Amino acid sequence: MAHDHSEIGHSHSHDNQWKAYLPVIGSFLLLILGIGFEQSEMGFFKYPVDLIWYIVAYLLVGLKVNYQALKEIRNGNIFSEFFLMSIATIGAFFIGEYSEGVAVMLFYAVGELFQDAAVQRAQRSIKALLDIRPDTVTVIRNGEPVVVNPSEVTIGEIIQMKPGEKVALDGELISQTASFNTAALTGESKPDTKIKGEAVLAGMINLQTLIDVKVTALFRDSKLSRILEMVQEATARKSKTQLFISRFAKIYTPIVVFLAIAIVSLPYLFVENYVFSDWLYRGLVFLVISCPCALVISIPLGYFGGIGLASRNGILFKGSNYLDVMTKTDVVVMDKTGTLTKGIFEVQEVVSDIDQKELLLLTAALESKSTHPIANAIVRYSGGSYKNAAVSEVEEIAGHGLEGIVEGKKVLAGNLKLLKKYNVTYDKAIEARVETIVVVAIDEVYAGYFVIADELKEDAKEAISSLHALNVQTVMLSGDKQSIVDKVAKELGIDTAFGNLLPENKVEKVQELKNQGKTIVFVGDGVNDAPVVALADAGMAMGGLGSDATIETADVVIQNDQPGKIPASIKIGKVTRRIVMQNISLAFGVKVFVLILGAGGLATLWEAVFADVGVALLAILNAVRIQRMKI
Repeated sequence: MAHDHSEIGHSHSHDNQWKAYLPVIGSFLLLILGIGFEQSEMGFFKYPVDLIWYIVAYLLVGLKVNYQALKEIRNGNIFSEFFLMSIATIGAFFIGEYSEGVAVMLFYAVGELFQDAAVQRAQRSIKALLDIRPDTVTVIRNGEPVVVNPSEVTIGEIIQMKPGEKVALDGELISQTASFNTAALTGESKPDTKIKGEAVLAGMINLQTLIDVKVTALFRDSKLSRILEMVQEATARKSKTQLFISRFAKIYTPIVVFLAIAIVSLPYLFVENYVFSDWLYRGLVFLVISCPCALVISIPLGYFGGIGLASRNGILFKGSNYLDVMTKTDVVVMDKTGTLTKGIFEVQEVVSDIDQKELLLLTAALESKSTHPIANAIVRYSGGSYKNAAVSEVEEIAGHGLEGIVEGKKVLAGNLKLLKKYNVTYDKAIEARVETIVVVAIDEVYAGYFVIADELKEDAKEAISSLHALNVQTVMLSGDKQSIVDKVAKELGIDTAFGNLLPENKVEKVQELKNQGKTIVFVGDGVNDAPVVALADAGMAMGGLGSDATIETADVVIQNDQPGKIPASIKIGKVTRRIVMQNISLAFGVKVFVLILGAGGLATLWEAVFADVGVALLAILNAVRIQRMKI
């Protein structure tokens, strides 16, 4: 019962599903009628009529399994589940237990159908992402709307969407305002309002009016396409539990085959009145119940369910192995800006030693060359006054700020470490300010500073409380001043906080925790967070506002930038792990019990097949439960 279901795109039409059901239905009817004829002792239902009758019933469901067993043997895999089922059922016919031989294969086939249905259901929750990519898009060419395939649209073209239509490509909103349903990307049903110039992503649904969007990425390069690739790759990255069970099955199966042979042959040496058919029957019972179907399918199905549940909640795991990592998390280390705070900074105050307009013009012109949220705040505050200024030789100094030539003057804009680096003297009273400040020097002479404020995300405090409830330690790392970091940490209830850190200092802090044997999850959103994300046991990226580099490096991506998804991802990992371990315990417990009964002659093939298929179905139903859970 362990077929390869790793391909997300795999699905059957209703016609093909019915074709799969027909042999099972036919075999079941023949089996029931055959048993009825046996019980009624009808004269015609004697050998060889009964044998031919049951052979037909058997071939309807068993031919495919027998063929697969031969195929596996040719490929060098002798001890497969198909081999176990084939020799057990053929053996039953050999000793005259025709109905039981058919029943074993029939219920195995029924288990296969349940398994396929469960796997497809698990995949559909993930595959639903594929359905949010529209097949056509309206593009404006030569002033006229033209309907084309999204893959034919180039960067810079204008696409148009009516209310209710899905955005086909990533772009920039040209219309003044628009409201979108972003549930497919973020898991949040609350409408998201965008204004002119803001980013619009493929997969969003336009809710209200006709809108125009300027395309900024090709169809294959959209954020949605990358999400789909991540989800598809996730199913191929197996957890340690899955890998162990796969290896275990390869060792376990030949062992039980040889044990079955021993059950049949060894009693000949020790038991008086040895009857070969009786001991062969016990060996066949042993083979049927030993089939590792429940383990081999229910475990990956459980992880499928976990990945699907996470996807519906706006959390993308890049592999089931990271679901396991989340269950062992000791410490969650978080960046501050963009992770716990909104990263939407506003200028609160300008303190200037020179003409304030000149300070604003020179600083905004330099900061316009950066994508940092603080730089954007100064640019917005300037109102565009800088646009005609000549800017050249701009260099970003990691953890310090920017240097460049503006209107022929050397301008430095950043934190106090930048001024110290260039030996620029400044009023020491500035160091007492708790807020985030951007200090500016012109021609290496202090010129003034900007006071910048950021807001905490609405669910940040609740997220920290939830992590503590899960017995997870919280640590915050930031390049901001220690005073600001301490203030935020106190407000949120974070255990430990470190400020004044360069990117390499963040790496050092995470390495220190790893050296203590801690399992670390790091959450960040900026380019400078990528090295730390890669170092952690599981790196988590804020995918809505986060940089491409961090998202590509991360193992888990939070699509809506909400800190509350951090504890949710740990809970999903724990739920998945719990159900997988329940399935392992159930399968082993029942199998060992019935194996002992079978070897002792206290269980029949009927009981063996019900135990095997029953355990498999219970394990599958248990795994499917994950998809209905709410986190």
